[in-house]
Amino acid sequence: MIDEQHYGFMPRKSTADVMFNSNCHDGLIQPIKIMSLIIYSLAFILGVLRNGVVIWVTGFKMKKTVNTVWYLNLAVADFLFTAFLPLSVTYTALDFHWPFGKFMCKLNTTISFLNMFASVYILMVISVDRCVSLVFLCVWVVALILSAPYFIFRDTEKVCDKILCFDNYALSDDYDTPSVNQLRQFRLQAMTITRFLLGFVVPFTVIVSCYAVIIHRLRRNQTLTSQSSRPFKIIAAIIITFFLCWSPFNIMGLIEMANSMPEYSSEILDDIIIIGSPRATSLAFLNSCLNPLLYVFMGQDFKDKVRKSILNVLESAFKEEETRTHTYTKSVDTSQSRESSDLNTEV
Repeated sequence: MIDEQHYGFMPRKSTADVMFNSNCHDGLIQPIKIMSLIIYSLAFILGVLRNGVVIWVTGFKMKKTVNTVWYLNLAVADFLFTAFLPLSVTYTALDFHWPFGKFMCKLNTTISFLNMFASVYILMVISVDRCVSLVFLCVWVVALILSAPYFIFRDTEKVCDKILCFDNYALSDDYDTPSVNQLRQFRLQAMTITRFLLGFVVPFTVIVSCYAVIIHRLRRNQTLTSQSSRPFKIIAAIIITFFLCWSPFNIMGLIEMANSMPEYSSEILDDIIIIGSPRATSLAFLNSCLNPLLYVFMGQDFKDKVRKSILNVLESAFKEEETRTHTYTKSVDTSQSRESSDLNTEV
C-alpha cells in the first residue's frame, strides 16, 4: 500500500491521480466526470458506426485509388481507437477503478497513442503525396514504434481499494529512492517531449509547409484552383479539425509534465489539470468520429446528401474526389508542359 507521502515525491501519474487525490474538488469533479462519460460514449457510438461505414465503402465497395487509400487508413486508425473507448468509459464510471487487468491497461493506452501518431503521420503523408502505398506501411510501423513505450510503461496498482491504470515510468513501486525517482522523472519528460515534437510539432510543420507550396501554385494558376478546390478543402478541413482537437491534449501534457517537477508544481496547475485535462481528452476522442462527417458533408451539396443513402453519399464523395484529383494531376502536367514550351520558345 502506498501512503500519501509517496505521492508527494513522485511525478503525477495521470489526470486520474490528481483527481483521485483531491478531496477539495468533489463538487467540481463530478460534473466533469459526467461530461466525460457522455462525450466518451458518443465518440464510441458515432466513431464505430461512421468509421465502420467508411471502411466498408472504401475497403470493399470502391476501386482502390490514392484517395480511397487515404480515407481507409484514417478510418482504420479512428475505428481502432473508438472501439476501445468502452474501457475508458468504464474506468471513469467506476471512479477511476481499472477492472480489466494490467495487459488491457497497457493495450488501451497504446491504442490511443497509436491512433494519434498514425493519424497525424497519415495526414503528413497525404500532404507530401509521394509513393503512397509504401509510405502508408511505413507510417503504421513508425506509429507503432512511437506507441510501444506506452505499452511498456503502463501499469496497474491498488490504491485505497481501487486499481489505478497509470504510467509507471520507473517500472518500480519504489517511490523513496532518489535515483528511481530521477529515472521516473527523466522518462516522463522524455515521453512527453517526444510525443509533443514527433506527434504534433514536426508533422504539422511538414503539413503546413506542403500546403503553403500548394496554395502558392494554385494562386498562380486559376484553372487549377477551380478544379482542385473541393479536394483541397476536404483534406484542409481534416487537418484543421485534427489540429483543433489534439492541440489542447498536447498542451495539457506539457502542463502535467511541469506539474510533476518540484520546482514548478503548484495548486494552480493542479486545478488547471483537473478542469482542463478531461475536456482536452474528450475533445481528442471526438476527433475520431468527426472525419466521416467531413468526408460526406464536404463531398457534395448538402441537399443532395439528404436524399441519398449513406453508401451512395460516401461513394459519390470519394468518386468525386478521385475524378477531381485525376483532373488536377492532368492539369498540372499540361500546365508544366505549356510553361516548358513557352520557355523553349523564348530561348
